Amino acid sequence: MADFFSDLPEGFVAEALALTTPRDASRLSSVNSFFRSAAEWDSVWGSFVPPERLAKADGGPGSLKEMYLRLCDHPIIIEDGNKSFWLDKCTGKKCYMFAAKQLSIALVNSPNCWRWTSIPESRFTEVAELISVCSLEVSGKVNTSILSPNTTYAGHLVFKTTAEAYGFEYRPVEVCMGDSTNVRMVYLDPEAQNRRRLRSKRRIGIFGRLALASYSEVPSPCEDNCPKQREDGWFEVEIGEYCYSMGGDEVEEVEISVMEVKRGNLKSGLIIQGIEIRPKNGV
Repeated sequence: MADFFSDLPEGFVAEALALTTPRDASRLSSVNSFFRSAAEWDSVWGSFVPPERLAKADGGPGSLKEMYLRLCDHPIIIEDGNKSFWLDKCTGKKCYMFAAKQLSIALVNSPNCWRWTSIPESRFTEVAELISVCSLEVSGKVNTSILSPNTTYAGHLVFKTTAEAYGFEYRPVEVCMGDSTNVRMVYLDPEAQNRRRLRSKRRIGIFGRLALASYSEVPSPCEDNCPKQREDGWFEVEIGEYCYSMGGDEVEEVEISVMEVKRGNLKSGLIIQGIEIRPKNGV
């Protein structure tokens, strides 16, 4: 077997590796020294870097493999500082975060409701901090032309809460990605799972029955609908998922929304960095 590989032109093997995935190329490079040498070629890793990013990737000189790894570990800021881009290390799929400035936030220009502020732990220059609103309405659109084809993407709201945050305890919000039939309920309270579960009080008469019915529609906090803390210190909660298949020249806009407009209670203390779009489970 070693003689067979040694008789192959290294460039031929490099071209074959370029047709695989970053994970496969890395695994094959551990098989023997011949694959290891071919896997270092720029033609291999250049095939995993989107052409529009080859000239813009930050980090200085180096091989295309080094550039690829930089794009995986260090997101670059694009579109006037309102979007970040990076690659999924295993698959090479495109990932994005849309800054709060790129989202549509109801009443965001009202100083009594929201304010734009800067915090050092954000990758963007400004984040949106909720001062006080009754109705929370955050939405955005993703043009499928920027996504990797044949990929299932998941959208995540990336946020923090202040020490004085209120209005999200025991009250989930509605989130949706894509078709409006994909609405689900999630919690934005990082302590939702640690708080007591919602329990209805016993009531008498028709109003009591209506109250019980409304409680039954509220899901209990669990791992799937509660925020998870990220390595960067922020929290994220999954909004939904969207499967993007290669569809010729067809381009769609996928709508993403986070809403709480039905209960009318005051809310405060939510800090939104943005909405992140990345391959679901690396596929």
